[in-house]
Amino acid sequence: MGEGDLCKLGEENLRYIKSVLRMKKGDYLILFDGTGWEYETVIKQFIADGISVEVLKKDRVPDKFVNITICQALPKANKMDFIVQKATELGADRIIPFQSARSIPRLTADKARFKVSRWRNIATEAARQCGRADIPEVEGILSYEEVIAYPKREKLKIIFWEEESVRGIRQVLRDEKYNGIKDIVVIIGPEGGFLKKEVDRAVDKGFISVSLGRNILKVETAVLTILSIIQYEKGIFSGERKEEVD
Repeated sequence: MGEGDLCKLGEENLRYIKSVLRMKKGDYLILFDGTGWEYETVIKQFIADGISVEVLKKDRVPDKFVNITICQALPKANKMDFIVQKATELGADRIIPFQSARSIPRLTADKARFKVSRWRNIATEAARQCGRADIPEVEGILSYEEVIAYPKREKLKIIFWEEESVRGIRQVLRDEKYNGIKDIVVIIGPEGGFLKKEVDRAVDKGFISVSLGRNILKVETAVLTILSIIQYEKGIFSGERKEEVD
């Protein structure tokens, strides 16, 4: 899709654009395709089953400063809905739900597929709401062993453990030996935390065990805190991209 092209937005966008955003013919609309392209368009016509728009400009969204994968052990109730929504808003690139020893939900195959489909829809809606040009990948539910074996390329791999007493998250993020790494993978436990043997297995796979401090946070609070810290130190909130200014 390029400049001057006409395209049709499906019926699923009609209510949102017309009733929620209250836009009309001739209004300008910014679209994204979920793969990092952004389009400036103008609404040409409302039709029964969608909207016709003309593409005025197409831009590639600049590469991110850091790519973040959140591996979240399944929490209780519907907390994962909230986690997916807020992780999307805070710039997570990939969300991997997994089953740990202390995860309380034990989902059937059908229930797991339904949940993952729901989380992907939540991520799409959250990306639209916050103006992201891409949509984070939401993977199918993995086992713990699959998660700690998941990263294949060179990454900074971190597991959060409330009993860690040596390293904090800021200490690791500011360590000079990780300066050139743009991919960060973090593993976050369920409400009951990780077993020590789970942490040991992750460390054997190259993960660094870190703490968020003395206070024990709720799982949904921990995710927001972790993402905010990473984005402040390395990502969209850091404000330090001198190499791109020259």
